[in-house]
Amino acid sequence: MKKFDPKYELLGEMYQDEYFPDFLVDKVKNEIQKVIEILENGETDTEVIQTKLDEVVCAINELQDEFDENDSEIETVARDCIGETVEYILKWFNIDIEIEEALRERDW
Repeated sequence: MKKFDPKYELLGEMYQDEYFPDFLVDKVKNEIQKVIEILENGETDTEVIQTKLDEVVCAINELQDEFDENDSEIETVARDCIGETVEYILKWFNIDIEIEEALRERDW
């Protein structure tokens, strides 16, 4: 089964920006890795993948208060970074889900 690109740094832009606490970026990354996990295990059913994406995005939504408590927020840079990361993952695994659909549950 295909493994995810080992050279790609998940959420690299967020890690490089001091505005985003690393421990919170780690939590976002851990959620995103759940999608990578099912794709590495060979899942190709877009409905199953979208369900996992919805779960992951909802979990990221739940982190917003924690970002606020740490003088940060999921704002433009974070939204773009998360979107680009998810889009890269989907393209890497040749999954035909548009990024707006993939992140349809976001409220950030």
